[in-house]
Amino acid sequence: MDPIDIIAQKKIKRFFRAKHKLIHPNIVSHITQRAAGKEPSFLEDDDYLFMLSLLKEISEKYALEMLSFCLMPNHIHLLLKTREKNLDQAMQNLFSRYAAWFNRKYERKGHLFGGPYRQAVCLDYAYLIAVSVYIHLNPVKAKLSENPLSYRWSSAGLYCKQDAPAAFIKPDFVLKLLSEDVSESKTIYLRTLNKAIELDPGRVLEEKDAIEKFRSSLIKIFPNLFRLVNRKKPFVKISGQDIISLEELEEQSELIKKAGKIRRPETKQARRFLVEQLLARGYKHSEIADKLAISPKTIYNIMKSP
Repeated sequence: MDPIDIIAQKKIKRFFRAKHKLIHPNIVSHITQRAAGKEPSFLEDDDYLFMLSLLKEISEKYALEMLSFCLMPNHIHLLLKTREKNLDQAMQNLFSRYAAWFNRKYERKGHLFGGPYRQAVCLDYAYLIAVSVYIHLNPVKAKLSENPLSYRWSSAGLYCKQDAPAAFIKPDFVLKLLSEDVSESKTIYLRTLNKAIELDPGRVLEEKDAIEKFRSSLIKIFPNLFRLVNRKKPFVKISGQDIISLEELEEQSELIKKAGKIRRPETKQARRFLVEQLLARGYKHSEIADKLAISPKTIYNIMKSP
């Protein structure tokens, strides 16, 4: 079953990493885009400022709710919520216009970005907080800044500074998960961000499950906070099968591998469930085959059977 079909059939409640782009309204997406090769996509302050002006213009034109961002020298992180079915148009407009402007300015030719943007769809509040913190930690982990708030090209200040000015970025969607009192929520977010500096956040551009691992690490440090967060009603009304945690997935995968040749109906159902879980995270059939120690043909047969 294709991951897009799983979403369309409303079988996912928590987290989904999309190989293909989901453009449905009212979903929250972590968008990443990187420069081609080792080339930078920002060289001067004017480049960052132009991208910010485009982000503001496109968020208004396409009714996007920009939640957080970080512009790095050779890649970009955006956390945003769509209101209409137009994410693909918005991102194509954003990145093509910036690339054309950059090429004209520096008299260069060729692709600026290394392929299509990547999207991870977030349907879990704990994941949402984790990805926002991850985005704001990027400059520190890249050794561009000692403090997330001192990096000029991110929304960290809007999340943490009590006197932050109003902007087209809307941090309240995330902050109100921590407390209905915005002042208190900023204090909590700053404490979370400072503590998270000690963690290894992974590399989301290379590791498919980096954010979920980072999420698990944050939950261990702030168990009470995330317990309260996950009691809140879902921000997208999707019912049905939950996406299990990374820890549960690994544990069940090991049990299925040890089971060897499967004959019992309940074990077959468990294996199908795991395959669906991995597909929902964007794993390829070959990757699932390796993880569960079965053949790609077996996976095809599992998903084909009623």
